[in-house]
Amino acid sequence: MRPQKAQIHLKFERTLIMGALNVTPDSFSDGGKFFSKKDAIARAIQMARDGADIIDIGGESTRPGASDVDVAEEARRVVPVIEGIRRKLDIPLSVDTKKSRVAVEALRAGADIINDVSGLKNDDAMADVVASHSAALIVMHMKGTPQDMQAAPRYRNLINEIIGGLRESLAIARRAGIAKNKIIIDPGIGFGKTVGHNLEILNRLKEFKVLKCPICVGTSRKSFIGKVLDIADPAERLTGTIASCVIAIMNGANIIRVHDIKEARAAALTADSVMNTGAHLTSG
Repeated sequence: MRPQKAQIHLKFERTLIMGALNVTPDSFSDGGKFFSKKDAIARAIQMARDGADIIDIGGESTRPGASDVDVAEEARRVVPVIEGIRRKLDIPLSVDTKKSRVAVEALRAGADIINDVSGLKNDDAMADVVASHSAALIVMHMKGTPQDMQAAPRYRNLINEIIGGLRESLAIARRAGIAKNKIIIDPGIGFGKTVGHNLEILNRLKEFKVLKCPICVGTSRKSFIGKVLDIADPAERLTGTIASCVIAIMNGANIIRVHDIKEARAAALTADSVMNTGAHLTSG
């Protein structure tokens, strides 16, 4: 097992692929599929083989309308999986939690990154936990809570308000002593946003560069893709997911959080190649 203090240093020389591993019975796309420890560890190993750079483990569904899971149950779901993966793989592990007590146990078990969908606003102790463990941090923007976030969300100025919310999260992190070079921002696709809001975020993603942090984007299999394509089954939204990932990368995303690792990695490598070499190509 790794030492208690995380020592991760992510490099953003290319787009990083974050694999979503939900150890929950009720996540919107793969709920229950990897709920057992054995299945979750096997899935993590397969993700690594397929090219994942980071594995993001979540023990509480954050789908619209999802109920909170108590601390003990969430920790019971994620900690043994982290320990099991850590024994098998030397890969950065992220934990999708908004609870500081779960974060403590996850970091002690070998996690490197805390992915807080509340942007440090759910639990006053979270920022101090991240700082004391020298962990990396993803702060996401969410309007409301999973229980009410999709109840007709409205904004006067979508991008400015999201940037403002992320600035608040960054200020909390700064006060706790979290190093700026360990913080990643996430505009929160699908978290208190309509279909139009999600499309606008992707279209204007470059504007989030004003915060001077790497950007993580999670569009994988989400309902806005289903509504655009009229596809009800999340598992059938791969094509739309890949299109949205490429758009995100071309507009500044540094990490894409996905379920379909192999396909997303191929798309990211292609997009990165276009961005890195296209400007140097000459005709004739």
